Amino acid sequence: MGDYSKPLEFYEKSHTIYEKALPMNHPDLATSYNNIGLVYDNMGDYSKALEFYDKSHQIYEKALPPNHPNLAISYNNIGGLYNDMGDYSKGLEFFEKSHQIAEKALPSNHPNLALSYNNIGLIYNHMADYYKALEFYEKSHKIYEKALPPNHPDLATSYNNIGGVYKDMGDYSKALEFYEKSHQIREKALPPNHPDLAISYNNIGQVYNDMGDYSKALEFYEKSHQIVERALPSNHPNLALSYNNIGLIYNNMADYYKALEFYEKSYQIIEKALPQNHPDVATSYNNIGAVYNNMGDYSKALEFYEKSHKIYEKALPPNHPSLALSYNNIGGVYEDMGDYSRALEFHEKAHKIKEEALPPNHPDLAISYNNIGGIYKDMGDCLKALEFYEKSLKIREEALPSNHPRLASSYNNVGQVHNDRGEYSKALEFYEKSHEILEKALPQNHPDLATSYSNIGEVYYHMGNYSKALESYEKAHKIREKALPSNHPDLALSYNNIGLVYDDMGGYSKALEFYEKSRKILENALPPDHPNLATSHNNIGLVYKNMGDYLKALEFHEKSHKITEKAVPPNHPDLGTSYNNMGTVYFDMGDYWKALEFFEKSHKIFENALPPNHPLLAFPYKWFGKIYRSMKGYSKALDNFERCLSIRQKALLDNHPDLATIYSDIGDVHRLMDNYEKAFAFHQRALNIQENVQCDPTDCATTYINLGETYREMKDYSKALTYFEKGLEIREKKLPKNHPDLAVVYHYMAKVYLATRKYSMAIKNTQQAVEIAQEKLPSAHPHLLEYKETFEKIRKKM
Repeated sequence: MGDYSKPLEFYEKSHTIYEKALPMNHPDLATSYNNIGLVYDNMGDYSKALEFYDKSHQIYEKALPPNHPNLAISYNNIGGLYNDMGDYSKGLEFFEKSHQIAEKALPSNHPNLALSYNNIGLIYNHMADYYKALEFYEKSHKIYEKALPPNHPDLATSYNNIGGVYKDMGDYSKALEFYEKSHQIREKALPPNHPDLAISYNNIGQVYNDMGDYSKALEFYEKSHQIVERALPSNHPNLALSYNNIGLIYNNMADYYKALEFYEKSYQIIEKALPQNHPDVATSYNNIGAVYNNMGDYSKALEFYEKSHKIYEKALPPNHPSLALSYNNIGGVYEDMGDYSRALEFHEKAHKIKEEALPPNHPDLAISYNNIGGIYKDMGDCLKALEFYEKSLKIREEALPSNHPRLASSYNNVGQVHNDRGEYSKALEFYEKSHEILEKALPQNHPDLATSYSNIGEVYYHMGNYSKALESYEKAHKIREKALPSNHPDLALSYNNIGLVYDDMGGYSKALEFYEKSRKILENALPPDHPNLATSHNNIGLVYKNMGDYLKALEFHEKSHKITEKAVPPNHPDLGTSYNNMGTVYFDMGDYWKALEFFEKSHKIFENALPPNHPLLAFPYKWFGKIYRSMKGYSKALDNFERCLSIRQKALLDNHPDLATIYSDIGDVHRLMDNYEKAFAFHQRALNIQENVQCDPTDCATTYINLGETYREMKDYSKALTYFEKGLEIREKKLPKNHPDLAVVYHYMAKVYLATRKYSMAIKNTQQAVEIAQEKLPSAHPHLLEYKETFEKIRKKM
């Protein structure tokens, strides 16, 4: 039991003497019970501590006058214990009883009255009633200012507490101002190795951490650590706390091995210094679990989170907020593992505790609603996700200042759902609300601002506004370059996003360059089996696929798949996506049976892992449709496209752009079945969406081109040409001049000109198609071979 066994032994020996020597209601016996309670309190054995505090209090009530200061101390100790137990209303009740005595018994400017105000402020701060907390801390501070010399350490503590409230309110500049005032007093009043100076450095470090300035935070945490190392014994819990804080920074900097090193140093001290069921031991397990989770080692993360949870269950009351946090962390791992039902179960357990333990507008309840919303989002239930995100937003709007970063986070989450639903203007509205708050609340190089730019970029990307998307992604990247270490995974994410835009713009060599930069960072920063590395290999594979280098594409998709197989459970949706991606390569290679095999594996996983109408389930059906269409099994193709449509109609709004693409696919099958009337009807449904909502214009271009092919087959060449020209006009505006998708249209138009015997126009268009394909595609690419074949046909006709 470390340091506490000795004090407990001596307090108990002392108590045995008092019991024999003193009457049963003697105040000194109460003090003795109080001291034993204090040791149990520090050991984290709250029920035992409460037992002794209560014994002490009963004696004081009988032996002392009702306004005696010792009674106030007794109420105060019990209040502090309830605070530690997370029962804030009970804590407040006892702190207020203590305060009533102090007000009657002491002069109005007595420091103990200030301490009383301070304790009430502490409870309000834990209850997230920040304005009330500030009110009591400022009352406390006014007394200290009058009663104490200007450099008294208690004044420093007072500034420190006010700074803590501003930090929780997200007002980091104000928090820093008060923490620095506190620090200046301590520097003057205390020896250079005093532990309170270490606390001061630590608090300033915390603010820099919240501001995203990790190098500055590390500097202050290390200053704090140097003092603690000199001032305290090598197994003191505060030294463990210091190692823990340094570990936190390395975790935020994504230096996971370094984070693990410091968290383990912290744990080694805590293990020796505290009883095995102390809540701080649980916290230590929790921190180690968080690093393993970030490293993608979910089984290890779960192991440590469950160790933490077992301790919390034994040491804390059943509705303690730390138990809720524990359930939440376990739920988070199950979410990452793709086990959404288990994740929901644990997040709901966490929520139930918070509902019982906290006031209805406490920000931690907002976190709980947010987490549940995130699970429903993962499950593809956007309406349910929106419901919970809006509950979270409502609490934060009521409980937090209007420029608090967590309010920005809520707007961001609501924006994400609108983005998933294809409501891009609505998504942009919420992302911009979030961004405005972050711009006011955070330093200009804070990583959260980069994330905000990135989210805005994603909406522009979905809208097909690639220049705007690139602009936002590059803003995000500039911030990350300044704010983060050169091998931070978020920098890799930045490179990846920029690569994604170049890929869609047909700038494949540029896309490859950025994807490779992303991959190099991830290979240096993450374990070799981390899921993010699988994503990186996958993206490189997609570029090679778009370039028509199918063997290279397959090589990278297989690398991605091997990692995914090791990193996630066998029915994880990411594994389904991996099979799907390999299937698309085999499809493009014309190996339809192999493609079908992979799409069926993907479909089986999605069916087992996801709710029946999850949007991801639409993908295998879409590809089944494409395969059967290519194999001339048109009725089967139609059946699968209609299944895809059915899922998407349940999950998406009636005017979602993804519905338009599937309408166009169905129209194309009807064309091949010579059912031109139906083909036109579905293409028109696609255009009704694409011409009236904000979406990727290139999708609209594809529908025009499909309509053109329908008219060409009906030998209505002038109408065919009209639609090909509409599609071409959009693609020429949106894509680089040498994009392969332009070559496709030039080739279609050449076929029209060939049919109408306009051979010079036909040869011109075919030549354009061949030139683009020769520049952008490998020499054996099927499109290039087809274009060359058409060119030869036309040349022979001339």
